[in-house]
Amino acid sequence: MTRFYFIRHCEAEGNLYRRAQGQYDSRITPKGERQLGTLAERFRTVPADAVYSSDFLRARRTAEAVTRYRPLPVLTDPRLREWGLGDWEDVPFGNLEYGQPEMMACFNHDPARWSVPGGEPYAALQRRMLEFVLETAQRRPGQTLVCASHGMAIRSLLARVLDVPSAKIDTVGHGDNTAVSLLEVRDGAISVVFQNDAGHLRPEDSTLFRQTWWREPDKPDRNNIRFVPLDPERDGETYLHFYSLAWEAAHGSLRGFMPDLYLKNAREHRKAGQEALVLILRPDGRAVGMTELDLEKAGRTGAGWICLCCVEPDARRSLLGIQLIGHAVSVFRRMGCRAIRLNVFEGNRNAIAFYAAAGFRPVGDAPGVAGRLLVLEKEI
Repeated sequence: MTRFYFIRHCEAEGNLYRRAQGQYDSRITPKGERQLGTLAERFRTVPADAVYSSDFLRARRTAEAVTRYRPLPVLTDPRLREWGLGDWEDVPFGNLEYGQPEMMACFNHDPARWSVPGGEPYAALQRRMLEFVLETAQRRPGQTLVCASHGMAIRSLLARVLDVPSAKIDTVGHGDNTAVSLLEVRDGAISVVFQNDAGHLRPEDSTLFRQTWWREPDKPDRNNIRFVPLDPERDGETYLHFYSLAWEAAHGSLRGFMPDLYLKNAREHRKAGQEALVLILRPDGRAVGMTELDLEKAGRTGAGWICLCCVEPDARRSLLGIQLIGHAVSVFRRMGCRAIRLNVFEGNRNAIAFYAAAGFRPVGDAPGVAGRLLVLEKEI
């Protein structure tokens, strides 16, 4: 008998930013780093003869946590990759739910019917995962193997082993980041011992704990926001509304606020591309925030610049602001930037704490209209 511990990778950018990350090779989040520590402790005394991983960073880092207390190499196998999402890669889930609701429903509840340009068929995903298990079991009889893979890849394998048809995949459930499933292979027959166990995670270190989509699969997730371009010529009042909210939150009043200047700058930024200014909308169509990027400065300096990042007061602390950061990461990474920078008023403690949790660190300061500004940077 050969035993396979399948582990879903730790939290990565797509999980936090709510963007499709099939074979998009995203980075680990600060929470993901904490998850790796508890995963390493869970596997500290678990016997293992070999450790496998997909070739994507988030899975490799997860596999390395398992080897923290044992001298084993991480063996990569592309068959353990996540589902290839084609044109959906790195697209916000909110935009997919709005623009392609039928395909999004198939993706979540009947994956065999899902089809987008460049996407991998569900049957092909199941086939390669099953092939990996059966071939590896044949080569390593009697051994215990640990395999770091991905959420839908593992879910599709569990569905195949449990003989769950595509239209019933909701019965398989979802594994949290670093959740563990144990499979056993005896004479070519595969059985599931347990699945999607994340008992090693504290609530504050769980990805799913603060998300609702998996608890209420038939309802749209209010926190899967849609990104739409903002035109300062047409949407000037909306732009100034959010800018004034951000200013007042930072300074306590609108003293020093210069709407004509900021609107002029917004027009210049918009000339560099539609992604420079975007609104975020909830499923009901309500605009709840916006961000402004300086694409030209990024091209000159090699560092992306966020000029503004604002969410309505009643929508804060609901995983929306971090999705604005995700938009900036996506845009500036495609431009080849090594980092993102922004200025924040030194007295704006809430904003400083938010950006610190998002991975920004202080790298300098600068004079501002209403006081000293801290320059914060996040590597991407």
